[in-house]
Amino acid sequence: MSLYQCIAGDVSLGRDVKLSKFINLYGCKIGDNTKIGSFVEIQKNAFVGNNCKISSHTFVCEGVTIEDDVFIGHGVQFTNDVYPRATNPRGALQTEKDWKVEATIVKAGASIGTGATILANLTIGERAIVGAGSVVTRDVPPNSIVAGNPARVLRLITSE
Repeated sequence: MSLYQCIAGDVSLGRDVKLSKFINLYGCKIGDNTKIGSFVEIQKNAFVGNNCKISSHTFVCEGVTIEDDVFIGHGVQFTNDVYPRATNPRGALQTEKDWKVEATIVKAGASIGTGATILANLTIGERAIVGAGSVVTRDVPPNSIVAGNPARVLRLITSE
């Protein structure tokens, strides 16, 4: 471990994982041959599969599953709470007991462009492409290209 990496003892790293400086990983699992860029945070109970690339300045929160062969561009932000609040109904700061983590799944082979925001409780389908700067508010069909705010299907990918 480097002075410039914060990797908790409960992190599971696969074979040949490449880690940049200035990262924060805790309680997560990272698959084989995956590359994690600078200034990335991956929280507990998040999973990143094999052969993925997570670009710099990306935030992967608890409850996010990223399957194999996924590309995540720079500055992508995931969320895990549909109704975020700082305090509970009694006025005290919320704790983990006060809210439910919503799952998000990025299926195998998908690509998410720079600066995209991925809201909670949705699935990005196999080999889908999310355009840079998009705000994904609902499920993305497999083999589709989506973009915009909110992200909408532009076309289907018929072959590469």
